[in-house]
Amino acid sequence: MAVTKIVVDPITRIEGHLRIEAQAENGRISDAWASSTQFRGIEIIMEGRDPRDAWAFTQRICGVCTVVHAVASCRAVEDALDITIPPNANLIRNLVHGMQFIQDHVIHFYHLHALDWVDVVSALEADPAATARVARSISPWPNNSETHFADVKERLRTFVAGGQLGIFTNGYWGHPAYKLPPEVNLLAVAHYLEALDWQRDVIRLHTIFGGKNPHPNFLVGGMACAINLDDTGTINAESLVDIQAMIKRAQAFVEQVYWPDLLAIAGYYKEWGAIGGGVANHLAVGEFPEGDVGDLDKLYFPRGIILDGDLTTVHPYDHEKVKEYITSSWYEYGDGDAAGLHPYEGETKPKYTGPPPPFDYLQGLDKYSWMKAPRYEGRPMQVGPLSRMLVAFASGHPDVVPMVNEVLGRLQVGPGALFSTLGRTAARGMETVLLARRMNTWFDQLVGRIRSGDTSTFNGDHWEPSSWPATAQGYGYLDAPRGALGHWVQIRDGKISRYQCVVPSTWNCSPRDGEGQMGPYEAALVDNHPLVRPEQPLEILRTIHSFDPCMACGVHVLDATGAPIVEVKVQ
Repeated sequence: MAVTKIVVDPITRIEGHLRIEAQAENGRISDAWASSTQFRGIEIIMEGRDPRDAWAFTQRICGVCTVVHAVASCRAVEDALDITIPPNANLIRNLVHGMQFIQDHVIHFYHLHALDWVDVVSALEADPAATARVARSISPWPNNSETHFADVKERLRTFVAGGQLGIFTNGYWGHPAYKLPPEVNLLAVAHYLEALDWQRDVIRLHTIFGGKNPHPNFLVGGMACAINLDDTGTINAESLVDIQAMIKRAQAFVEQVYWPDLLAIAGYYKEWGAIGGGVANHLAVGEFPEGDVGDLDKLYFPRGIILDGDLTTVHPYDHEKVKEYITSSWYEYGDGDAAGLHPYEGETKPKYTGPPPPFDYLQGLDKYSWMKAPRYEGRPMQVGPLSRMLVAFASGHPDVVPMVNEVLGRLQVGPGALFSTLGRTAARGMETVLLARRMNTWFDQLVGRIRSGDTSTFNGDHWEPSSWPATAQGYGYLDAPRGALGHWVQIRDGKISRYQCVVPSTWNCSPRDGEGQMGPYEAALVDNHPLVRPEQPLEILRTIHSFDPCMACGVHVLDATGAPIVEVKVQ
């Protein structure tokens, strides 16, 4: 039996550095390896620093999902020092974090993932009038006109005629796995371009509450923004009107463009509801606190665990049951590489034993990734929007249950289809719609509190190190757009003595552990996974992009001389 080996390095349209190796037999992927090829060591940098500054450093872990590390860090330090933030600060964090979710998910769909399903060059064959009819049949969006689509088609034609596809260069255009008619391809390209301007507008909410984007300002004990309706230098009446308008524009685009497009495209690829499920254990730490002051357990999206795809039971989550293994990772532990360490005992000791770049095949190596392997009670866990929607659905969430049932009905598939590549993409869309709506609730609650005279955004209790115990430790949970995130901090004599992060892509991209269990990326690629053209592994991109990988701060696809280093090997 002929075995085809494939190397995709780097995976592009993600954050960071990711290498995928796979082998296929008879048109199906039979084995896979996921390797994060960049070491950063932010946890080492944190040691010895003031814990009140931790959020500013950890926020730089990523240039896209910046809000999430700042909030998780603040929560970890607040947990360690027994600091309760004011209700206004919690609402503002929800609004800032919520808009990050919405922007991130829309960007992911159009600019990172949609081109795995949309053949851009095919759009040149579309009839703009027919595209307009399709668009108007699914949405009242004002730009769904023949004139607009004709203009987009002409712009695209100019790119192609000049031999410069620009942002659409190097796609696998014409690949037989593409199934959309030209008119739908043109629709998606037009909305791809619109989303670029839209996201730049709505994310200005960060600059109002946090001073800037992509790294807004936060504060242990609350938020670093004052409220005074009569002061132009603070959150005032004018800025609140501006924020409300952004929320409405965000919701309109999500419900009239993103969501209809996602469902329309998904209808052509329903077979992907049986592909790429992989690990059937799902973990959600929960997000968006809505309880009383200090109550971080009443969450809009609940926490919990689904085991083995069983939606009849939601198991409780306990962060003490998390351990990280390095059996297949380029690290060493003081007690030996077979040990599993909880983050409070975690160690970040790099020990690279892989081949020098350019890499040859990593298959067969004992260690092959900079990712550790987090496990929950010894089990690999998938995290992300699908995990949150599954836990919420199984918990009977009043907003999630009807939406999931509606989507399953429209696509004419059963709940089992959620455990798939298509399920991950659909869940991200469902979550975005729900959050775009919930933003109005949090905004109205904030305005109501301000009108009642409550303008507090910071609690200074326990702010000064003189009030701290000699030793303290805290856990900061957060369910980020890409999944469950945890920050663990230990403080000794006023300084950070240990800092450990377990991020969503560590869960999802984890390599094999000592029991030989694959991480979610690897397991998804061997789950009924086709590969039509090994030299153009479009199907690999579909499944990997459905996780929305975030390996580091950026993707570097050029060397020092400007030469491309993108590599696809087939043997």
